[in-house]
This record gives sequence, structure tokens and C-alpha cells, in this order.
Amino acid sequence: MKNSHQLSPSRLLVVLGLTVILGASVAFWVLSVLAQTSSEAARTWFAPYVDVTLTPTLHFEDRAEQPALDVVLGFVVADPSSSCSPSWGTYYSLDAAARALDLDRRIVHLRERGGDAIVSFGGAFNDELATVCTTDEQLVAAYQQVIDRYDLGVLDFDIEGAAIANVEANMRRARAIAQLQANNPGLRVWFTLPVAPHGLTPEAVTLIDGLLSSGVDLTGVNVMTMNYAESRSPSTTMHEANLSALHATFQQLEGAYERAGTPLLQEDLWHRIGATPMIGQNDVPTDVFQLSDARELVQFAASVELGRLSFWSANRDIACGASTDDVRVSNTCSSVSQEPLAFSSIFSMGAPNSRADISGDETVAKAEEPIPGRDDPLTSPYPLWRTAKAYEQGSKVVWQRRVYEAKWWTQGDQPDAPVKNTWETPWRYLGPVLESDREAVRADTPAAGGERPNWSGEKVYIAGDEVQLGGEAFRAKWWTQGDRPDEDPDQPYDHPWEYLGEQEEPEKD
Repeated sequence: MKNSHQLSPSRLLVVLGLTVILGASVAFWVLSVLAQTSSEAARTWFAPYVDVTLTPTLHFEDRAEQPALDVVLGFVVADPSSSCSPSWGTYYSLDAAARALDLDRRIVHLRERGGDAIVSFGGAFNDELATVCTTDEQLVAAYQQVIDRYDLGVLDFDIEGAAIANVEANMRRARAIAQLQANNPGLRVWFTLPVAPHGLTPEAVTLIDGLLSSGVDLTGVNVMTMNYAESRSPSTTMHEANLSALHATFQQLEGAYERAGTPLLQEDLWHRIGATPMIGQNDVPTDVFQLSDARELVQFAASVELGRLSFWSANRDIACGASTDDVRVSNTCSSVSQEPLAFSSIFSMGAPNSRADISGDETVAKAEEPIPGRDDPLTSPYPLWRTAKAYEQGSKVVWQRRVYEAKWWTQGDQPDAPVKNTWETPWRYLGPVLESDREAVRADTPAAGGERPNWSGEKVYIAGDEVQLGGEAFRAKWWTQGDRPDEDPDQPYDHPWEYLGEQEEPEKD
């Protein structure tokens, strides 16, 4: 049996009215979601590359040295002494970089400013992890170690040279990234690839196809608009070559998504493309990226809502001195006429919706609020600041649970004293004292057996190398040259050598 109900005309009008209202509400909600999605998609992300291991150190966390809030840190590669372990440029393990470069705390400081750090794997030199890790499980573990260490939400893979054609490694990497995204919801992944005015190489297109077929949610393809060499005709300007390369990449990426069965709209495709020029003089003598090229690239990015803008590198964003060799491309200057941070300013202020903290010398530096807790010399990574002690340039101290580095000789200047201009203080704030900071206790090994070579001030040592000096044995904790193993610093934690004990004399026959 079923019941039959009829609506009166008045009730019918009420129901129709509610339906219209509900429909309008749903439509408004849908439009709001679409508008929000469109607004998010329209953001062009700007983040310059920083050469982490380059000397002198670029303090990307210091707004006076780098106005961009987001930076791409390069490069994590395979450790030569433990091939499936991540290292910074083969020089430092992750632990060693925390000690020698204060990298962990500087990333924390950058995030205190509202910025973020992205890690780039690979680069032009050394071995990307996928080329030496032999199993998917090992590779996932190696990448995850870096993600966990720096609490990463975005990864960048700079694949160039012979690595592009390494099909086995490319597929292993693709499977590993798919697993990483499953294990880390929301993880974004960019691939940075070389490009010519006519587009990506066939090997690079195959690499992209492999990523999509493996289920990788590819955030975007960032093309290196640099070092065109013979692929750019003399009659073609750098800007024209850049536009040609980006349009060609658009077409190739469009084809890749169609082959994957997930075609994209034009605006979505542009938002999955990035451009990374090499500012100033490129490695190729005929290729020079001028300030005018930067302005034109930024204007184009705004017109198509490009997904990403970067450049190589923030370490070079300054004019070279008179003593610089004009023939050799410098890692620390651009070789073109410019004001300091000129490229950073153009990209930061011109890129649509870019995140920047343009401060300059007129920014007022205020005293920081103390971090809860007390300064403890037993758990602090560096000596506590003392009023009466003189500090040389590069000295590091702890004050109010924060780590500071002396920019020049200073005595009696409190590290967090408020100043009108940032250039007035002799101290640079590196970041807070971290939970991972521990007291460094010199090993109490009574004796160290086995023969070791004598230490040499001219030789380069990497982590794990062992030497003897003055009848004592030492092991390198990270890349070092010229640092005497038997020199006692204020904090052994910051010293590149671990004391193993007295060197035993070899037995005589």
C-alpha cells in the first residue's frame, strides 16, 4: 500500500520559492568556489634559486640580502660516500649542513618572516638520487628524509645533462614521487628542464610522459631559459628566444596531457609552466640576460598568468667588481651593469601576486621578543653573548634563545638592540635555537687504531675522511679545507673535525 499526497497551490508556490532560493544559493556557492580557484590559479609564484654551498654564504633569510620571501635551495644530490643518502652538493650531509651552514635555523627564520624554502634535487653537476638509488623503496626513503628534515610542501627536480636520457632513473623517480604524494597529501612537484627556442628535447618530453603515466600530480614544468648557444640565431634577441621557448613548451605540455587522457584548458597549461633565466652573463658568451629582458619576461608572465618565475641565481644579483675576470662567468656576480638586488626587485615587484619583503636600508629593525626558556650554555649551539667579549666578523653567539652572526668586529653591542636602519647593527639574526641543538661533547676515545695519512692544510676533506696530526686521530664531519683538526674552537659543535683519540703507533716487525 502507498500513500498519495497532493500539494495545495499556496504550498506549491512556497516550495517553488524555496527551490529558487536554494538554487540561487548553490549557484552562488559554485561561483564563489570557481572564483576562488581562479584567483589561486592566477598567482604567479616567484622564487629565485640560491646556491646553498657557495662561499660567501648568501643569507636568504635576511630581508636585506634577499627580498623574495620564497627561495629555491639547490642542490640536494647523492652523497659520494653513501650513494643513496642525500647531501648538499656532495659537501655536507643534512646533519652537517645544520652545523656548518646553520641551514635548519635559517629556514626557520625565513618562515618566521612569512616566506618558505623549496629544495631542489639534481642540478648540472653530481648525481641526482634517482640515478644511484637502486630500488624504489630506497629512493622514496631518501626523498622523504629531506621532506621531513625541512618540512617541505614543494619539491623541485632540476634534471639536465645525461640524467634526462636516463630512462630507468626517470621512471624510478616518477614512481617514487607518486608514492611520496600519496604519503604526503598536498605535496607539490616542479620539474626544471633545459629548453631551446624550439622547445624541450625529445628526452625531456618522454620524461614528462613518464611522470603523468605514473600518476604524478605534476605542479608544473619550469624551463631553463638560458644558455641557448647555437639554438638561438644571432638575429633573435634573448627575449624573443625566451618567448619562443615558452610557447613551444606550452604546445609540448598540451600534447603530453592529451596523451595522458587529461587535456587542460589554455589558462591551466600556462599556470603549469615556469621560466628560469640565468641573470646577467650566461655560460654561453653570446647569451646575456639584461635587466630589460627581466622586465619583458615579467610582463609576459603577467599577460598569460605564468605559473612560476625563478632565476639563477640570487647569489649573482650584484654587479661584478673591477678585478673580476670578464672572460669567466662568476658565481657571485652578474657581469652586467646593475644595482644590488636589481633583478630580485624587478621579479619581486613586477611578478603578479609575488610574495616579497622589500626592505632596503630604511627598514626599522626592532628588538625581537625573547623565545620562551633561558639561554643554557650546555645546550646552546654557540657561546652565549657577553658584553665584555670582542667578536670578529663571522663569530656566532646565542642571545635570548636566538643565534646571531657578527657582520663586523663588535664589542658591547647587544645583538637584539633596536636600530633605525638594518645596516646599523653589527649582528645578523640567523634563527632561533632549535630543539635539535645539542651539546657537542668531544669523543673520549682513549686510542685510535689503524694508520691514517697526515693532515694537510692544502687538501680538501669530505665527511668521513680520517687523518692524524700531532699524534692524534680525527675524522671530518663535513667538507673542510685548511681547518686544523687540533684547533679548539669555542664550541666543538661548530668544528669540522671529530676527535677520535691518540693515534696508535703501527706495530713494528
